Amino acid sequence: MAKEISTFIKLQVRGGAANPAPPVGPALGAKGVNIMEFCKRFNAETQEKQGQLLPVVITVFKDKSFSFVIKTPPAAIQLLQAAKLKGGSSEPNRDKVGSVSWDDVRAIAENKMPDLNCFTVESGMKMVAGTARSMGITVNGTPPWGAAETEEA
Repeated sequence: MAKEISTFIKLQVRGGAANPAPPVGPALGAKGVNIMEFCKRFNAETQEKQGQLLPVVITVFKDKSFSFVIKTPPAAIQLLQAAKLKGGSSEPNRDKVGSVSWDDVRAIAENKMPDLNCFTVESGMKMVAGTARSMGITVNGTPPWGAAETEEA
């Protein structure tokens, strides 16, 4: 029989760097989860993604045991890395802070496909391009699906 779920905890933790300090410790301690066990298991699973910011969804069961799912890094973080920037624009509609190519957008969309709610890479690319636009990052070139759809944007 399946265990009864108590709650879900969503955190963003650097790969290989989970420790009992905030935000991990207080979030897990309040739910009665063994903090050190989570840190050891998370760090072991994210050893190859050292230093990357990784969203994690922790499922806490009634008996205080847990399981977790590690997601792909946020599109905004990947866009900042591709554009070699520290942060986005404070006024994205006026101040453009950087640019990326459609090849970069495609690579990010393909990486994020398991976590996106779309079926094709092209629709994932549109979502990533929208994130870039809201950060003040321009996407250079013509989109692979043609310029007719992006003219009204």
